[in-house]
Amino acid sequence: MARYTGAVCRLCRREGQKLFLKGSRCYGEKCAISKREYAPGQHGQSKKKLSGYGQQLREKQKAKRFYGVLESQFAHYFELANKKSGVTGENLLQILESRLDNVVYRLGFALSRAEARQLVVHGHFQINGKKVNIPSYLVKEGEVISLKEGSRSLPKIKAILEQTEGKAIPKWLDLDTNTMQAKVVALAQRDDIDLDIEEHLIVELYSK
Repeated sequence: MARYTGAVCRLCRREGQKLFLKGSRCYGEKCAISKREYAPGQHGQSKKKLSGYGQQLREKQKAKRFYGVLESQFAHYFELANKKSGVTGENLLQILESRLDNVVYRLGFALSRAEARQLVVHGHFQINGKKVNIPSYLVKEGEVISLKEGSRSLPKIKAILEQTEGKAIPKWLDLDTNTMQAKVVALAQRDDIDLDIEEHLIVELYSK
């Protein structure tokens, strides 16, 4: 299973904004971008004006890094989005939001998407009562995601739930905190996605 294994704080600095890749650290004084608000590398502090292509590329890279997917997988999602009816850019974000690791993060079962990915791989979640340990699984409307009963008492899980208590849950998900089960009421719409992404630039990039 391919994944990025480098220093994630460099990714935030490269994009010039917080991507919230390290959970609670991103909200504290130790956040790297709060200390060094410039790109990493020897020429990071030099200011360069991006070309149109450069802006499109940066937007694609930012979206990839938000959701923690690699190039080939992102390209596959774009193909799926392009084949669906509707606006391609919005379809792309909807597909990315539907990933199981993202849904786990949105529900407050993890402090970051990377942590959610790890928890899914370790088999802590079920969909419609069956264990699913594939982070890229795309949830569907009507499906029920639940935290396994045996996982709820684990110290790590309990610590996460304490930190995310009161977190706002997207309206396309319905969470029952007593049973730790959530239903996918509908797939995410563009208004439901709070990420700073200009998806039309990504469409323009792939349309060349």
